[in-house]
Amino acid sequence: MKVKAFQVAKNGGPSAMKWKTIELGKPARGEVTVRHTAIGFNFIDINHRMGRYPLPLPTGIGSEAAGVIEAVGAGVKGLKKGQRVVYIGKVGTYSEAQNVPAAICIAIPRDITDEQAAATHLKGMTVEMLVERVHKTKKGDVVLMHSAAGGVGLMLCQWAKARGATVIGTASSAAKCKQILAAGAKHAINTSRQDVTKAVMKITKKQGVDVVYDPVGKDTWETSLACLKSRGLLASFGGASGPIPPVDLNDMSFMARAPFIVRASLFNYASDPAERRKSARRVFAMIRSKKLKLKINQRYPLKDAAKLHKDVESRKTTGISMLVP
Repeated sequence: MKVKAFQVAKNGGPSAMKWKTIELGKPARGEVTVRHTAIGFNFIDINHRMGRYPLPLPTGIGSEAAGVIEAVGAGVKGLKKGQRVVYIGKVGTYSEAQNVPAAICIAIPRDITDEQAAATHLKGMTVEMLVERVHKTKKGDVVLMHSAAGGVGLMLCQWAKARGATVIGTASSAAKCKQILAAGAKHAINTSRQDVTKAVMKITKKQGVDVVYDPVGKDTWETSLACLKSRGLLASFGGASGPIPPVDLNDMSFMARAPFIVRASLFNYASDPAERRKSARRVFAMIRSKKLKLKINQRYPLKDAAKLHKDVESRKTTGISMLVP
């Protein structure tokens, strides 16, 4: 069957994504065909498009989608035609449909919408990983979240607050800072006007924070280290500004403060199907409990994915963005 999909033949700007008609064959053994109903945007999509996280070219693009199973390949158990599922782990979600390994598909519960599932499967499980497993956030912890007005950031503010932590969030404008506070952060730092390290040290009375959640990378690396308390944890889980520089563990600042540093990857923490299902159940439970409130701030027709990328890179978006097939 023929479907419309974005393809990238050469890394570059948003225009590198080409809207094409492609032939989608029948699902192979162990696969299902998923007709997409809601497609989540994640910053990793930009990194794939730019080649920061290289993929073999030509390639599809997109990492997160929900939809309905239209066909089932041989050997698939537990899934059937007409069932709603959500998945990550198969690049190419910027498409009307694609064939997906059945093993990565998670059934969507009746009380969860396709949009809720697509908005939280990668981002929500990333937050679950960070708050529940990378650092078991608890009452009394003080945490710093960079770029907290993004999709992951706003969810993390809510989840960490529900765990009893005091959340400090950073953002690039006063309007975004208001969103951070509304999501549960105790403090919001406007990076266009404030020095983050000085602000954090004032808030924490020069103690620093227990953990820094950093999706930015290169531009925030030194700041993240400076904001940590002695033996605090820096959880790096992205590189929106580029990769972090090489780390010299013999540097005196490391030796004096002995920070813990981890490069947290969801594709490691969710590589096992049982772990992935458990993480997804936790996310669904947080939505049901109303402790995790979702707001789709931007919806774009799928064919306008390039405009979404431009708007994200221009910092015009906040929170969750969704592509609608």
